[in-house]
Amino acid sequence: MSSSAPQDTGHRLWSVDEHLADVLAAVRPLEPIELQLLDAQGCVLVEDVTVPVALPPFDNSSMDGYAVRTADVQGASEEFPAVLTVVGDVAAGSGELPTVGPGEAARIMTGAPLPPGAEAVVPVEWTDGGTGGGAASGMTPASAAPEQAGGEVRVHRAAEARAHVRARGSDVQAGDLALAAGTVLGPPQIALLAAIGRGTVRVRPRPRVVVLSTGSELVQPGEPLAAGTIYDSNSFALAAAARDAGAIAYRVGAVADDADTLRSTIEDQLIRADLLVTTGGVSVGAYDVVKEALSSVAAAPAPGGGDDDVEVDATRIDFRRLAMQPGKPQGFGTVGPDHTPLLALPGNPVSSYVSFELFVRPAIRALMGLPESEVRRPSVRAVLKADQALGSPAGRRQFLRGAYDAESGTVSPVGGSGSHLIAALAHADSLMVVPEDVTSVEPGTELEVVPLD
Repeated sequence: MSSSAPQDTGHRLWSVDEHLADVLAAVRPLEPIELQLLDAQGCVLVEDVTVPVALPPFDNSSMDGYAVRTADVQGASEEFPAVLTVVGDVAAGSGELPTVGPGEAARIMTGAPLPPGAEAVVPVEWTDGGTGGGAASGMTPASAAPEQAGGEVRVHRAAEARAHVRARGSDVQAGDLALAAGTVLGPPQIALLAAIGRGTVRVRPRPRVVVLSTGSELVQPGEPLAAGTIYDSNSFALAAAARDAGAIAYRVGAVADDADTLRSTIEDQLIRADLLVTTGGVSVGAYDVVKEALSSVAAAPAPGGGDDDVEVDATRIDFRRLAMQPGKPQGFGTVGPDHTPLLALPGNPVSSYVSFELFVRPAIRALMGLPESEVRRPSVRAVLKADQALGSPAGRRQFLRGAYDAESGTVSPVGGSGSHLIAALAHADSLMVVPEDVTSVEPGTELEVVPLD
């Protein structure tokens, strides 16, 4: 990993912006591949797609009814209906079409091509449906009453030319730009690609993100808790967050506080990872296994680096302290022969999630090949609605949980500032950002807010 930042990563506080810039500088968009349409959902298009044929490719009916000549229904009314001879049925997908001549009509279904001679479609509700009675509410199925494809129909209302007709090319014309490179393919975009006949598309694939929690105290949900243990929530939260960001997430679960086990787990996961995310074990405790595992395979100290810079398979892993709260301890580098990016996040639930939003989510979006404007979550300005001032440590950028009201332009604190308060996080929908040089935010003050939905 190359870094434009100074090398004394173990001895100074990095800013949030410096750390994010260093992460994004090491992340490159994934190579494009050709995928089937459904496999391309959530991926970013890498080429402009033009329309090969007009859509719709022919004039067709937007209603179930009768294809008619406008002159034949001019002045038609309930009292004096136009009586027309039905010359056949036109169903969606019909090949040979009946010609509609003077005094004639063809029964037509929604999506069916407009037959020769016809100039408009009258809905079946404007007719007697060929029954000889009053206004029809619908058509009798062709299998039940095939005779209604012939006989006569009474039309009770006039129709203007092209009424209820979808014109050829009224959606898109041949040669039009259907989708531009850089488009994220959601259901509507995939529908358009299918409608113009594309079976595959060239995209950058969704990044594969492997999430590992560390800690011998962690128990999987559904299992009984022993003394001193807690449930592993971080791996679930981060895997879900990775999916929300657009990635394919693999949750490995909890790895015990053993350097050899963690190291072998990381090595095993490299085969399916475009990005590795660990949580826990990056602080200064005696059991901070992530630092120990990655340091223990070091061949030599990184040239010119601090005490916490190590070489791992000829790549560098940096363990840093950031001027932020929560989430001060962070790790970043690349591992393995393919230099797979690895972000090591702190283990406290709120610290872990905030760190994901600030650093991992942008990395995922960059791997997807999204433009810079869509890599980070957009922020808004909102007025603090609180009973008392919010305190913040000097020199730290603080991220507090909030409830944002877009209609009123206000944001309210949710829970306290503790990095373990996961219940408060579950009820928050935004992060309130307190700058490094601010130690108190009074109610009524405008501040930066990052919505999380």
